[in-house]
Amino acid sequence: MNDPIVPLPPTQQPATERSLRVALPLVTVSWLILVAIFAMALVRIDRYEIAPGEAMAVAPRIGFASVKEGGFTPNRYPAKNEINFVTAFGGQLSILDSILGWLDPYVKVDTYKEHFGTTTPTAARRVGFQAMYGAKQIAEYVAMKKIGLDARLVLGRVVVEDLVCTDAPAKNSGCKMLEIGETITKFNGVATPTLADLANQMKGHAVGDTIELTVIPYVMGAAEPNPATAEKRSITLMESPDTPGKPIIGFVPADTRTVTLPFDVNISTTDIGGPSAGLAFTLALLDELTKGNLMGRGRVVATGTMNEDAKVGAIGALEQKAVAVRDAGGTLFLVPAGQTDEEVQAAREAAGSGVKIVKVATLDEALKILRANGGDSLGATAA
Repeated sequence: MNDPIVPLPPTQQPATERSLRVALPLVTVSWLILVAIFAMALVRIDRYEIAPGEAMAVAPRIGFASVKEGGFTPNRYPAKNEINFVTAFGGQLSILDSILGWLDPYVKVDTYKEHFGTTTPTAARRVGFQAMYGAKQIAEYVAMKKIGLDARLVLGRVVVEDLVCTDAPAKNSGCKMLEIGETITKFNGVATPTLADLANQMKGHAVGDTIELTVIPYVMGAAEPNPATAEKRSITLMESPDTPGKPIIGFVPADTRTVTLPFDVNISTTDIGGPSAGLAFTLALLDELTKGNLMGRGRVVATGTMNEDAKVGAIGALEQKAVAVRDAGGTLFLVPAGQTDEEVQAAREAAGSGVKIVKVATLDEALKILRANGGDSLGATAA
């Protein structure tokens, strides 16, 4: 009798081989995901953010020096509790940034048109830096006048900050013939060193008149406009969209006024633009030039433009700035009274209960709130 044939057991695959068959697809998928994420982080698209920025102390950015002829170097009283200004970020986004921005409730993702309107990124930067320069000049003027020092505002050159267009602008209208940042030096051959001079030359003209402007193109990084590059341009005067029958060239002038003081003031702002730090700059100068603790308790942050009559003006991106204040440990946030109730409510919700947000319409109102926060009244001046 033959022995029964016993079947051999099935061949077992080595454990390492089974592991490789499972691991290789997972590794491949992981690498593909990483490559996709890397590519999304590199590829920029037509989307722009308005996101929370930073709250930064003003005092380290301030410097004082004696003017060359006359004047003095002021006494400086280092702030015991520095005022902070706050920023919002607004750069172009990658695919990955856009996705993350859409998921973040405090990041606003805009299209090109929503973010820049009819201007360009270069023009927007140009306007932002010009606005920051103007904000510093006004802050210096208001602060010095407040503590009784001699300060005067002097009109500057005529610079195009923005353009005014109708729905169907003429071929040679101002918004077609001018560019943001350009300097207007003559009107029909007559020198116009200031806006007042240009306004005087406009008298007697009507809508539809053709005039000749001498214009110096803007060059990025140039400290001063170069007269050698001046161009003559024929422009047809248009009707003001706000005042029927009033002729205008079709541009909004930049605030190029400068302040003359008995000493030089320098506020370093090479890394930021825009006018929204005007209130913070003014308070910082007052604090540095007078005795005492102007801010009082906690970490104080302020935002808002400053006018020459010491009024505080509204700003943008308040909600995003409130998040930056919260993240920086701010306890008191001074904001313009001109912000809407909806904007302030959104800012309060974003900042949380740890940040007290107070609306102020003037510099005096801000100083009153600071006294209520434990701050001193304005003390002896540096003079």
